[in-house]
Amino acid sequence: MLRGTPVAPGLAIGPAFRKDYDLSRVNLSRIPLERVELELNRFHAALSASKEQLHDLKERLHGKVPVDHVRILDTHVAYLKDSVFLSDVENLILNEQMSLEGAIAKVILDFDRIFRLVSSETLRDRAVDLRDVGIRVLRSLEREERPSTEDAGDPDGYILVARELSIVDMFNLRNDQVLGILTQEGSLTSHAAILARSMRIPTLTGVEGLLDEVEEGDLLILDAAEGVARVRPDEIVRAQYREAREAREARERERSAEEQPAWSQHPARTADGEEVFVAATCGNLPEAEAARALGLLDIGLYRTELLYLIDRDQPSLDSLIAHYDSVLEQAAGHKVTFRLLDLDSSLRVGYLHESEEQNPGLGRLGVRALLAHEQVLRRQLQAILRAGAALESARVRIAVPKVIDCGEFRRVKEILFEERFALKKAQLAFNEHVEMGVIIELPAAIIGARDFAAEADFLVISLNSLQQYLLAADRDEAGLARYFERIHPFVVRALADVAAACTEHDKPVSIFGVTTAAPETMTFLLGLGFRHFCVAPVALESFLSSVGEVDLPTAVRAVELARKVSSAAELQQYGGGTKSAATCL
Repeated sequence: MLRGTPVAPGLAIGPAFRKDYDLSRVNLSRIPLERVELELNRFHAALSASKEQLHDLKERLHGKVPVDHVRILDTHVAYLKDSVFLSDVENLILNEQMSLEGAIAKVILDFDRIFRLVSSETLRDRAVDLRDVGIRVLRSLEREERPSTEDAGDPDGYILVARELSIVDMFNLRNDQVLGILTQEGSLTSHAAILARSMRIPTLTGVEGLLDEVEEGDLLILDAAEGVARVRPDEIVRAQYREAREAREARERERSAEEQPAWSQHPARTADGEEVFVAATCGNLPEAEAARALGLLDIGLYRTELLYLIDRDQPSLDSLIAHYDSVLEQAAGHKVTFRLLDLDSSLRVGYLHESEEQNPGLGRLGVRALLAHEQVLRRQLQAILRAGAALESARVRIAVPKVIDCGEFRRVKEILFEERFALKKAQLAFNEHVEMGVIIELPAAIIGARDFAAEADFLVISLNSLQQYLLAADRDEAGLARYFERIHPFVVRALADVAAACTEHDKPVSIFGVTTAAPETMTFLLGLGFRHFCVAPVALESFLSSVGEVDLPTAVRAVELARKVSSAAELQQYGGGTKSAATCL
């Protein structure tokens, strides 16, 4: 059994198909002078074929994934037209008489080495995109030479096994998607990861030892909800998972027949009947639509970054207003909490950062970047205010990210007041009743929780970010995953301080993050008194299941234990927050 980091949940069973296209093994052979023109013609023919493949793929994905995600493929089309890429390949053919395949491989590998030397996750993702484009062109050349060549593997589909998650390998030559994906490396934020989630392809990345353990044709069971892959399982295990898959498919058929699945129609309750309130976390309109279909009426956190990442230019005021209007329409009169733009310099958004900082995670990010570029902040605040006015029933809240003290929060409120005054002076309609809150995710915000609770209308805790910064553990680093599998007792103490601050000032507090749905983590959160959660629509079923396994007396005793121990090992020794932990008191 291999473990990895879930990118997209789901269950897949099928044979392994390894796609390790090793560019370093491409023969860098020389060609005679008379073949140079032929190689250049082959190059341009392969570029045209690759463009047609991408156009066909965009057509196939239309209506199946969000439009914004389909546009990711435009990045690949742009690389096929990139003057630097084209000229570098052509120069190697013309000046060094290198074969076309060798020239493409050398150019891609050179770019790859440069990009991987930098710390920017975005640049590394661009290296993967460029590599994808090069491999697509090379495969077009292979197909030209062997037209009958088709992907190997089971005719009913296969589970892709590769070193990195890449768009070019997510589909076969017919552009049909794979059953599931396992990669040894990869990023949760890469373009391929975004598409995998949109297309609901069960995907695990960061699977250590994958390429050593899995051979071509091995039967695999990929359970991306649990974060595990079983290699060559015995017949008993296969039968169990086949039954689970059939049961899941039956539930999906029931869901398609119903507007709302039966499991989502009941209130979230603990094992002893305590009600828990659930809102949605969303980052695009399809997720907002899915939340509404599941009965998640409030959007407890709407991530606003997507529109800022699609194009190089800052989104226009009109496009922001239209987008926020659509989100509020989906909420149909229920609360929507818009998180202000939260981007660091690794994403190379030019109007926020001129260049990448040496340590983007501790640089100008969140509210710090917005206050350094007030025109960006003012446009977003004005768009949220005006979008709220478009619907009489709109209930709008604004959450400020990466705040370290009340001075930053006050300055955002001042700018909001100034934008309201400007809209009123211009006689433009706007929502005058917008609540302002703070996202608690940095250690300084924990220390100042009582001050924030006194000034803000509400608090939202980002559990994943809080764990990351308190424990100094990168949540995207597969080797540090253990820091997020179980909650640390010192994190429990920090959360207790926030809960106490909100109780003292009678301010509402909610909590979000992927790790909240883990049963052991849920035990502590409920024991600390948290009753309002924000959950992604795709994670709602597992979240409800985790809540239903907890009884409050046990949860309270588990918190008492966690506040007494001084290390994660001690807490784990007593059961990590389960019933056995509570009985140790």
